[in-house]
Amino acid sequence: MKYVVLLRGVNVGGNNKVSMSELKRLFEKRGFLNVQTYLNSGNIVFESGVDNVDSLKMICETIIANAFGLNIAVVVVSGAELSETLKHAPDWWNNDERAKHNAIFVIPPADTKEIFEQVGECRLEFEKVAAYGRIIFWSAPLVTFSRARWSKIVGTQAYNKVTIRNASTTINLSKLAN
Repeated sequence: MKYVVLLRGVNVGGNNKVSMSELKRLFEKRGFLNVQTYLNSGNIVFESGVDNVDSLKMICETIIANAFGLNIAVVVVSGAELSETLKHAPDWWNNDERAKHNAIFVIPPADTKEIFEQVGECRLEFEKVAAYGRIIFWSAPLVTFSRARWSKIVGTQAYNKVTIRNASTTINLSKLAN
């Protein structure tokens, strides 16, 4: 089965540096197959006979802690789950080039309900937010981006429970995993 692993907060602003080529080598050494990294922001796609995402999450976190000395939160999602989730993306998501479109991946044990409660109601005049499964879809026009409530998630309690990818990265990761 193919999986996508998203590392939270690596290689951002010179912090939590993780070599993607080294990470790829370590995943291959662990026995994962067809390992690919995507961009330098902590995205890995691989195949594994392990079919338990919680087990895979622990394995990935251990690899990173042992190799890089970092306690990085990770999200593991099967390629099938990501593909199915994207089929349920709202019509407005990733359909306006004048807007920012993100997929907000909730890191277990947190859930989407908890994140919605912590961030609060979206400001409909400035943004749109919807969820399917463990992923929250968010879009906001670039011209009013700073007025959107969800644009201010950085630095909040909820921010520590998610990892965010833009629509393009999310879609490309799904293609790699299917």
